[in-house]
Amino acid sequence: YEISLGLVGSEMCIRDSILREALIRNGRTCMAIQINPTTGLKEFNTRAAKAAVAIAGQGYGVESNEALKTLPEAPPGAAFNAEEQARYRDFKEARRGAADYIAMEGEFSHYLTDLYSDEPVPRESLSDECEILVVGAGFAGLLLWHKLQEAGFTDVRFCEKGGDVGGTWYWNRYPGVACDVEAYSYLPLLEEMGYIPSMKFASGFEIMEYCQNLAERFGFYEHCLFHTTVTETRWEAAQKRWVVSTDRGDAMRARYVILANGLLTTPKLAKIEGMTRFQGDSFHTSRWNYHLDLAGKRVGIIGTGATAVQVVPELAKVVEALYVFQRTPSSVDVRDQRATTQEELETWPNEPNWAKARRARFAKISAGRTAMKANDDYLAGKVADFKERKQHDRELSPEEMVQKQLDTNYKIMEQIRGRVDAIVEDPVTAEALKPYYPYGCKRPTFHDQYLPTFNLPHVHLVDTAPLGVSEINEAGVVHNGEAYPLDVLIYATGFEWMATSTFNQVIGRDGRSLNEKWQQDGTKTFLGLHSEGYPNLFIVSGPQGGGGSFNFTNAIEEHGDYIIWMLNTMKAQGATVVDVDADVESAYAVHCGEADTQTRPLRDCITYYNGHGEAAPGSLAYYGGGQWHKWRVQAQNTLAPYRFE
Repeated sequence: YEISLGLVGSEMCIRDSILREALIRNGRTCMAIQINPTTGLKEFNTRAAKAAVAIAGQGYGVESNEALKTLPEAPPGAAFNAEEQARYRDFKEARRGAADYIAMEGEFSHYLTDLYSDEPVPRESLSDECEILVVGAGFAGLLLWHKLQEAGFTDVRFCEKGGDVGGTWYWNRYPGVACDVEAYSYLPLLEEMGYIPSMKFASGFEIMEYCQNLAERFGFYEHCLFHTTVTETRWEAAQKRWVVSTDRGDAMRARYVILANGLLTTPKLAKIEGMTRFQGDSFHTSRWNYHLDLAGKRVGIIGTGATAVQVVPELAKVVEALYVFQRTPSSVDVRDQRATTQEELETWPNEPNWAKARRARFAKISAGRTAMKANDDYLAGKVADFKERKQHDRELSPEEMVQKQLDTNYKIMEQIRGRVDAIVEDPVTAEALKPYYPYGCKRPTFHDQYLPTFNLPHVHLVDTAPLGVSEINEAGVVHNGEAYPLDVLIYATGFEWMATSTFNQVIGRDGRSLNEKWQQDGTKTFLGLHSEGYPNLFIVSGPQGGGGSFNFTNAIEEHGDYIIWMLNTMKAQGATVVDVDADVESAYAVHCGEADTQTRPLRDCITYYNGHGEAAPGSLAYYGGGQWHKWRVQAQNTLAPYRFE
């Protein structure tokens, strides 16, 4: 263990996380900021101690009942004809305008309280300078640190609003939490860590622990300011620096700023009349309250998206009564969880770059459901392709390709609806659980215990379609005149999609925030990584950011490699500032809009993917597939889009 000379009473401050937590609990803290005598750089010791409550759980269970792991065949002659298209359209239009959310501010700010860590470690405010400042300590931040360190960049600092690393896996620690992308492709740096996940679809608790171990191994903790929320990032042209202000009183200067705080970082609450009147306990799933014992309680959960699908079966195991308030059903596909086999544990460590090769094969899968099902033989390299390729007499037009995908997606949804009928015993409940929209339009979910949970006598589905819960009072939820008394109310109402509050706080050359620019001029970036007027700023996995796949780790690897390339290119150019050409940026924004419009029928529903039906084409996720790489390669070869100073 590394020993520092910051004495606490008669004790030396030992940087072992377990001992450190014990010291903090006794009211004695290590020096939060120290100078490394070798590098002369500041190092930090701000990782918060764990909250004094057991935070543990499991993800997907292994299901032995084959009937629960099998999709029925689609009905003979199933076709996405005019009648079915009209049904989908009616399902969508009935819900238009129902997505009404409120910010967690003022009287709702307590829903953002960090329940997983102790109080922030006391430290002085900083007004010094670093070369690179990164916002976020999730997967993107951790992988960026590894890449930056390997490339020789060490004057790097991270700001993280949570008390530890993990990002989404720090905040989402509800019972049942797991990743829907197979862990062997999803977890970064598996070869470097010498680690093989225990399950194909790892639990969030295993992923969180992996993040902590990764941070320990590569010295990340010494570079991160935890419980530190960035409040403003302002470009100072005279100094050619960003000034980064935080809620801890910092005003740090940085040559480069990287926003790596994720796609789904800001939790949201459904706006419901009377919600402040409720006298019981309530919390958001991203701040799960393990201080509450739910055993024997009447519990309500609002929302039936990806989080609720995972948590409902776990809640049903302990509560007296569970009321699931659903506005729109999720598509619930087969999960078929399994443990990592002994053969895999023995052979993979002897295969060089086994995880990188698996992730590369994963990235070639263009269909979302195929990617999420994660065919083991293909991903392990035992077969050459993940499906049998169809041969067409001629090349299909983009419109024909979309129509064929819609037809395929319709049959998949028919199978998913058939699965509901096969499992859920009550016909009224079963009908309410059937989704009518294109597969993948809303986030697909996977579970083998969710649907059977509604056969339990103490679990009740409350269908609030199409507009959602109408009222909350002192005793619980009231909908359509019926009262549902509750002891605890849980909001599984999700997150803002690509709308991180950081965009409101980045002030560029002309004094406008990044969010203001995009609202006034339309979302405009180059490659999703740059935005003109915001020099030396890089955005990881933000709006219009391509290069990834259905595996988020692909995107952050591509973006991280690009950032390293740009930093090295600037060194070679003798440049200290980089911006992008406004005309090139506009052309890229047009391309993003066209790519979105071309495939928009696949997302023809009310979903956060399209801003609940209100987002302009091309303003959120990137739908151009491999075209992003063409734009990137051309830019890197010619350097034409860049403005170096």
